[in-house]
Amino acid sequence: MRSRDFPSRGGRLVRTDGSTMSPENSSHGTFVFRGFPALDERRWVLAPPLVAASAAALLGNALLIYVIVSVERLHSPMYLLICSLCVVDLLAIGAIVPSTVVGLLVDRDRVSLAGCLAQMFATHFLSSIESTLLLAMALDRYVAVCHPLRYKQLVGWRAAVTLTLFTLARSGGVMATLVGLAGSLRFCASDVIRHCYCDHMALVSLACGDTDRSAAAGVAVIACFVGVDIPLIVFSYLKILGAVVRAAAPGDERRKAFHTCGTHLMVMMVFYLVGSVTFLSHNLGLGIPTDANSAMGLLYILIPAAANPIIYGVRTAEIRNGFYRLIGFGDAAAVKVSPANTAVSM
Repeated sequence: MRSRDFPSRGGRLVRTDGSTMSPENSSHGTFVFRGFPALDERRWVLAPPLVAASAAALLGNALLIYVIVSVERLHSPMYLLICSLCVVDLLAIGAIVPSTVVGLLVDRDRVSLAGCLAQMFATHFLSSIESTLLLAMALDRYVAVCHPLRYKQLVGWRAAVTLTLFTLARSGGVMATLVGLAGSLRFCASDVIRHCYCDHMALVSLACGDTDRSAAAGVAVIACFVGVDIPLIVFSYLKILGAVVRAAAPGDERRKAFHTCGTHLMVMMVFYLVGSVTFLSHNLGLGIPTDANSAMGLLYILIPAAANPIIYGVRTAEIRNGFYRLIGFGDAAAVKVSPANTAVSM
């Protein structure tokens, strides 16, 4: 069994290779991931299911992107947002899964500080973009259902450019500040990151000195995204449900609307809840075991990536029909189209 924690030797810190350093003027340049200490040498058993889940998510998202790009009638704002969401999921898997699988299979789980900070920025930046896209999709549906006559006026190229600039400014600015604060710390305690990838507080918890600013920045990130995006998403879906209930007679249409909105909200809540818990576990002192926290960190990436192609692809009639046309079967079913030229039924 490998042990990478630092024992003390005469007031000095001992590296895993046996060398020593002074805590006052030295800082780690590399770190070791140890996300599943309970499994230790048997951690390789996690690699096959992780690879299988990632491959399925990659295939589903890539296929959905292909359908949306190839079918011209799907080139509307809602479906372009879905396409963007798939691209983000693909990039998020690519940023985390390959290095995690290598660490599970072979003893090559060491990362430089620069590499750790780069992975941290990519992971949190992509997650924040996904949050913004989920919000944009909810608002798009709200406008299409509740204000259909103003849809083309409110949703167009100007709105797309504004959304892009807002997303880059919010996500880029917030995450750059978060990573910059983490990168300015000194790490002279342990070189073991108790996670399977470079999570913000998993790294910050290894710092020697005051980490209050980094911890506060982590809480601010959750407040900025979860505290803002979730209320707006829930508000949008409640307004959509209200409009559908008023417009549709009791029966299948109402049940379909409740089922669709409920499914969307459940997946979104899982995304936000798991992400918030794993992100703030160190700040809040939750005492979550390392193995459980690492598993939650992977599920935070894989659950949306696996669920989004099903929710926004398989269960969306317009996309299903586009796929059938591409493979030569024609439309599988008639699709109800809103004034915004986007599918209402899912």
